[in-house]
Amino acid sequence: MTKMETGLGAGDSLTFDETVLARRSVRAFRPDPVPQPLLEHVFALAGRAPSNCNTQPWLSAVFGGAACERLRRGFMADFAAGKVSMDFPYAGKYDGIYKDRQYDAAEKLYGAMGIERADKAGRGAAFMRNFAFFDAPHVAFLFIPDWAGVREAADAGMYAQTLMLGLAAHGIGSCPQTALSFLCDMVRAEAGIDASWKLLFGISFGYEDDGQPANACRLGRAVLDDTVRFVN
Repeated sequence: MTKMETGLGAGDSLTFDETVLARRSVRAFRPDPVPQPLLEHVFALAGRAPSNCNTQPWLSAVFGGAACERLRRGFMADFAAGKVSMDFPYAGKYDGIYKDRQYDAAEKLYGAMGIERADKAGRGAAFMRNFAFFDAPHVAFLFIPDWAGVREAADAGMYAQTLMLGLAAHGIGSCPQTALSFLCDMVRAEAGIDASWKLLFGISFGYEDDGQPANACRLGRAVLDDTVRFVN
């Protein structure tokens, strides 16, 4: 697909380093939809992700327009009513440094939003924003086959990262959300996807609303020596 076909100009994408640094979890979006040619371009790029034996064991269901609005309403209503369905268990409990990083992320996010630690109602309302897709005009759900294992889940992760980098390169924000796997039956029904496909997670995406406090949050990363071993 050419730049003319996608609506992109010669300077509309970032360098690789700029793209990696630009990608982060965006939690408030403008309502403007991403043009369909650009969507198709970025999702085609994501399909270039590597996979074991080139099996490409993933399927994306991408919602926009009225379908996205209908799903948004369904998610908020069903989760509030306790109607949860999940293909994969969610432990949600970490220990040691992983717990420290989890707590640090929550502190920075809620701090940016002006929500105190003791404000359970405020935190609950902020969590419910997950199921409104943070007002994003689009949401994608990533599935793997029911026979898939850890290797295929890793393949899907590489696909998802390629997708989010592709979005970031063209000025489109995104947020990968485990919470969007909490209503897998609804997603399959709305997208017409067979039960043999299992939902891993969802990604809300669109153009960032940079005036919202949640998007002022910036998270750190572990130092290189904590996560990489160079062996020569």
